[in-house]
Amino acid sequence: MFTALYDERACGDLVPRARVRVSALARVPGANRFFRYMAPLYPRIFENFDLRAFDTIVSSTTAWAKGVIVPPGAVHVCYVNAVSRFAFAYDAYVGAFGMRRIARPAIRRLVAWDERAAQRPTVLVANSRNVADRIRAHYGRDALVLHCPVDVERFTPGRGSGEYFMIASRLLPYKRIDRAIRAAQIARVPLLVAGIGPAEPALRRLARGTTTTMLGYVDDARLSALLAEARAAILPGEEDFGLVPLEAAAAGRPTIALRAGGALETVVEGETGTFFDEPSAESLAAVLRNFDASRFDARRLRAHAERFSPEGFVARLREIVEDARARA
Repeated sequence: MFTALYDERACGDLVPRARVRVSALARVPGANRFFRYMAPLYPRIFENFDLRAFDTIVSSTTAWAKGVIVPPGAVHVCYVNAVSRFAFAYDAYVGAFGMRRIARPAIRRLVAWDERAAQRPTVLVANSRNVADRIRAHYGRDALVLHCPVDVERFTPGRGSGEYFMIASRLLPYKRIDRAIRAAQIARVPLLVAGIGPAEPALRRLARGTTTTMLGYVDDARLSALLAEARAAILPGEEDFGLVPLEAAAAGRPTIALRAGGALETVVEGETGTFFDEPSAESLAAVLRNFDASRFDARRLRAHAERFSPEGFVARLREIVEDARARA
């Protein structure tokens, strides 16, 4: 029998979800809001999932699902969207939530568990070469690479007739949206930021009186329309993979991204976007100030996004699972 596990909203559903079984934490009041503070509980929760009825397990993880305990002889294919950020970016990730000092002892224990857990899956599949390199560096394992899919049909190509630049993102400190707000102010260009998250209050304070408008939550239809008319999307921080450049391309719009991380695999310079080289507001502002959206062709952008189709993703993942089963 086959089952799939997810430990976070991540790119691409691996299989249709006919039935969802949640952990005991799902019944804890406030669990969705305060899930980060429950991190020390997650290893035991995931290790206690009863998978004895299954001989094939596919998980999608940013941290926890790779650590499930599977029955002897079972195959576990783990799709890794990120190496656990508490393991390699403590100050930028954990510290940014105001827990730097009090969390350090607990995080040390989680890092030790994380390293052990990464040895358990039969096969690791990374969502990018960037993540595969981190898996090798932090876990000492090789991973296959299967890029995340983008739901192209959610987006309709536009003409980019708006004067604004656009960010669509969870509002987390490591996303470096603060850098984009400062850059837009330096360049004196309008910026729209769509999304919610724990960094929202600080970002709203930073954006007050600047050229940036914080939109808060934006539904899919409005996001598609906003992207389609933006001059370009902005990816201001280093991403593990980063779907935004592909979503922007599906909407016929280019992306301005930091020259680092997953963007190197999703942005083709001069064809689907451009890069800024230094991780600073000034470097991004220089690109914003001189950006010429007319150099980018909407049809070519759309064709680029279509290379990352869900159908191709599912077909390749099936091949990986079947190969793992055949080798077991």
